Amino acid sequence: MDLGGAIRGRHVLVTGASSGLGEHFARLCARHGAAVTVAARRRDRLAALVADLEREGAARARALDLDVAEEASVAALFAALADDPLDVLVNNAGIAGGGAAMDTALAEFDRIIATNLRGVWLASTHAARAWRDLGRGGTIVNIASILGLRVSGGVAPYAVSKAAVVQMTEALALEWARHGIRVNALAPGYIATDINVDFFASPAGEAMIKRIPMRRLGQPADLDAAFLLLATDASAWMTGAVLPVDGGHLVSGL
Repeated sequence: MDLGGAIRGRHVLVTGASSGLGEHFARLCARHGAAVTVAARRRDRLAALVADLEREGAARARALDLDVAEEASVAALFAALADDPLDVLVNNAGIAGGGAAMDTALAEFDRIIATNLRGVWLASTHAARAWRDLGRGGTIVNIASILGLRVSGGVAPYAVSKAAVVQMTEALALEWARHGIRVNALAPGYIATDINVDFFASPAGEAMIKRIPMRRLGQPADLDAAFLLLATDASAWMTGAVLPVDGGHLVSGL
């Protein structure tokens, strides 16, 4: 199957699309002719992105304000989409956080959980209710992390949030399969971005790269095939799956 062609004309919503992997996935869908809605808190960045998406081949593109942690914001977004129903929801919005668990303020823990976990729940349940009421199915792709499957030091709240996303993926897939709603997760390993370039150039970052069996960071494009698989009918008999793309990091020695 032509994975790119399989998403042509589908309406895809990408949360957290103002930068990083969210922006990358939005551009990927646009290049293959999908209709793309991008949503995030930084609306100024979304306006420029929409113009790019239209030039890059999107069937249509629009930007909507969204704070995934706030139910009123999620409800307003789905109300705005009522006349243009989704085919695919990409739960990408997420934030990181670091530091020793004993030194992490409760407010910081709550901030990470609200975005990374409650945000996925809110967007997914709103999408599922919309699809149920329309009598049609849909596809959800949750962007998890290998840190939801295996822990690392100094990122406890983030790892907890992503582990919960993995479990949520499986629980919702089980519950919603009868409605024709598929829920899968992509679990990236360490991907090179503008945000982490300085860290991975440091001695600690270089040491981490050496622990990846393939001895390199991933690039956003390394996720493309797996993302398109989960977002299209190429995975029509997959639900509740968690797909790591990590250069072998999860199978590295303890």
